[in-house]
Parts: sequence; C-alpha cells; structure tokens
Amino acid sequence: MDVPVYVWLLTVAAIVGLLLFDFFFHVRQAHEPTLRESAIWSALYVGVAVVFGIGLWLVTRGTYGNEFGTEYFAGYLTEKALSVDNLFVFLVIMTSFAVPRKYQQKVLLVGIVIALLARTIFVFIGAALINQFAWIFYVFGLILLLTAGHMLKPEGTDQHTGDNIIARMARRFFNATDEYDGDKLFTRVAGRRVMTPMLLVMIIIGGTDILFALDAIPAIYGLTEEPYIVFTATAFSLLGLRQLYFLIDELLDRLVYLSYGLAVVLGVIGVKLLLHALKQNTVPFINDGKPVKLIEISTGASLGIIVGVLTITVIASLIKSRGTAARSDA
Repeated sequence: MDVPVYVWLLTVAAIVGLLLFDFFFHVRQAHEPTLRESAIWSALYVGVAVVFGIGLWLVTRGTYGNEFGTEYFAGYLTEKALSVDNLFVFLVIMTSFAVPRKYQQKVLLVGIVIALLARTIFVFIGAALINQFAWIFYVFGLILLLTAGHMLKPEGTDQHTGDNIIARMARRFFNATDEYDGDKLFTRVAGRRVMTPMLLVMIIIGGTDILFALDAIPAIYGLTEEPYIVFTATAFSLLGLRQLYFLIDELLDRLVYLSYGLAVVLGVIGVKLLLHALKQNTVPFINDGKPVKLIEISTGASLGIIVGVLTITVIASLIKSRGTAARSDA
C-alpha cells in the first residue's frame, strides 16, 4: 500500500492532537475520573478507531478489496487485547507504590506516550528488517510462540512491585523520597531537591511499556506487513487506554482466563508467521533454501479466531469469577 507522506503527517498530527487534548482537558488537573466519564471517553476512542478502520476499508477496497480493512481490525483487536493484559501490570505497579488514585491518570498518560514512541520506533525497525531479511518472520514467529508459552505459566509479580531492580537502582543512584508531593516529579526535603515516587513509577511503567512492545510489534506484523496499518492499529489501541484502566480496573481480577486467551491468539499468529516464512523461505538449511508450499492462515481467518477466542475468554472468565464469588458468599 502506497501511503503519501501528507497522509502520514496528518495521521501523526491527529494522534498527537488527541494526546494533547487528553492532557490539557483531563489529566492536567488532577482528579479521580468517574465511571461515567471513563465510559464515555473509552467509547469515544473506540469509536474513533472503528471509524478510521471503516474509512481505511472504504478508501482501499476499490484497489485491494477487503484485505487492508480486515488487517487493520485484526491488528487493532490483538493490540487492544494485549493492552488490557498490560493493565494488570500497571495496576500492580501503582498499587505497590500506593499512587493516589487522582494522580494515576498522569502516570498512565506518560506510560502511553512512552509506549507509543517505543512502538513507533519498533514499527519502522520491523519494516526495515522485513524488507531486507525474509528470515525475520522465523524470529517473529518464535518470539510469539515463546511468549504464548510463557503466558501459560503462573507468573509472580515480584518483578512488578515497588521493590524491583529498577526501583532499587533509582533509589541508589538518585536522591528519592517515599513521600508524594501532589503530582510533582521533584520536591525538596531538608533543602535538597529529590525525586518523588511519581517519577519513579513513570520510569518503571515506561520501561515496562518498552518490554511490551517486543511482543506487540511481532504480533501485529503477523497480521499485516503494511507499516501504516501497523502504526495506526497500534496507536489507536493505546489511545483511550487510560480511560479503559479506570473503567475496568474492578473487572481486571475477574478476567482470570485472559492470559490463556492471549496465549492462544499469539500462538496462532506465531504459527501464521512461521508458515509465511516457510512460503518465502531463503534459509539454506531449510528445504535447500527453497520456498515450502504450505497452506497459510488468511487474515480473515485470523480475525475470526481472534474475535472468537477473546469472546470465549471473557465469557468464561466472568462465569468462573461469578461462580467463585457465589461459593465464597455461601
């Protein structure tokens, strides 16, 4: 897909504009968002993403059919699901640092900006690697399969607590206090300028976001090779994540099977990448460097699997949580 430079610039400007709007009209003045506020803005951001996808489909269908529209929605749903999984980690981090609820919006927005910058860099790195090295699909596929396997294992939260290695290093090499001073990043204690826990939390969430990008970008490149679709699907999945956090934070503990559902999704995309790599194979020790004729998983099938698995995961999780709650009340 040949995307003109001005379309790229307009898209980036629109996304930056939405982030600035979010900061100046919601985050700048510290407050605890209501459920109604979070629901309205979450729906608005999802609506913007859907309208963009429909527009992309209408513009490209005359030349490419439904291909790019389907790829965008498959990528958006996958990235959105991974973002919800990331919210578990954000919740643990902010709970361990006892971040006051009215200041959590600022932490989340900074985390979203860092995630967007990191993933944008990885988008173009991924595109460059794909253009130069066809074997990179093998690497992406293996990364996703390993990630899927990791999600099936019970995971402790020690690495996400306030006593993790990043926090200890920051406290060791920088002057830091354990007391908050509003939403300030620095304050003065006994005449000395010191770091507040707000900055420490932002650093940790930012570093965590970069690690998340290492899984998210290979996942979406398993659904589309178009950098513009990868970028927009990723960006729109992150926009509204702050509002979604406050909307579903009480439901996060009920999504007990989310990691299993995501493991299936990433596993399917990983297999799709490996099949695609085999079809374009140039690696000498695989089939003598010749392509392997195999059936590939279509993007339409991928979208159906993603929607089906995530739907079943959410329903099963809510049923399980309701049953657990009923037994505990008995």
